[in-house]
Amino acid sequence: MRSNIYVVIMAGGSGTRFWPFSRDGKPKQFLDVFNTGRSLLQMTFDRFKEVTTPDKIWIVSNGKYRSLIEEQLPGLEDHQVLLEPEKRNTSPCIAYASYKILKKDPNAVLVVSPSDHVILKEREFAAVINTAIEVAESDEKLITIGVRPNRPETGYGYIQYLSDPGSLVKKVKTFTEKPEAELAAKFLESGDFLWNSGIFVWSVDAIIKSFERYDEEIAALFGSGLSEYFSDNEVNFIQKAYSQCKSISIDYAIMEKADNVFVVPGDFGWSDLGAWNALHEIKDKDKNGNVVEANALIYNSEDNYIKAKKDKVVVVQGATGFLIADFDDVLLICKKEDSSIFREFITDVRSGKGERFI
Repeated sequence: MRSNIYVVIMAGGSGTRFWPFSRDGKPKQFLDVFNTGRSLLQMTFDRFKEVTTPDKIWIVSNGKYRSLIEEQLPGLEDHQVLLEPEKRNTSPCIAYASYKILKKDPNAVLVVSPSDHVILKEREFAAVINTAIEVAESDEKLITIGVRPNRPETGYGYIQYLSDPGSLVKKVKTFTEKPEAELAAKFLESGDFLWNSGIFVWSVDAIIKSFERYDEEIAALFGSGLSEYFSDNEVNFIQKAYSQCKSISIDYAIMEKADNVFVVPGDFGWSDLGAWNALHEIKDKDKNGNVVEANALIYNSEDNYIKAKKDKVVVVQGATGFLIADFDDVLLICKKEDSSIFREFITDVRSGKGERFI
């Protein structure tokens, strides 16, 4: 196993579209979604132990989740946990980790991944990641991992690539964010589009040069901390840096601007698990397409997600395409397809009913 491979797991999201299961104090990456005894974060950490050693797997998250990280990943050293004082999207998060790793190992190759995605075919996933690592080690390419689409999904971003039958690594032509259904169907039909997984591989040198070229503000802020990383003053430096930097994704900051972006296509049972509907898609269902995680009696109902504690009997009749989620202090009943409305739910509950329900 190569000694210069570092994995950066981004674990600062709030998981609003999984409310009320996911809460502000314990968002979805810290939840045991599949009843395996391991949270999504722990499953992600375990997966990357096939890529590098545990001491080179770093977590970037919000400071308020420190205790959850320590509880779920107790073997980490302090320097493996990077705590953000504020949420600033993925570009500052990746910059923080990249500049700190640069100081530790200028020859590092980074794999950057969300903490809350599902990978059902782990062997195939590891092969795709290793292909990307081999290219990143020898060339200054910014590599993203693409997933071969099997339906015209409107909730994912798409990557169009240039055909190169002889290569496992394809030059990226365009990025498209969450297209309408008609356009997504055309993407699927064309055969040269992939879903954007949000997983990246690059050398630390390549990503630092890209920050310096395409986002000078971020480069200046985090590059000025090379003398502060791994020191007692790192926390103060990061607080100041985050108070000054903009909130921007790595896609907008760099990936859509750079001319050295490539993609490795794969088929490894991926889901970004962005909302209840995505979880419904991969869970076991009854003969009518219902996911039932409850002590339930169901009549004339199909394509629902029903979740409640086993000590409560749930009776459902005549429902189609609903989410019925019963927790101690919140009962949510809504169409499971419409994940975009969850932000409105949370805003209204917070203002009308109180912060404790969020």
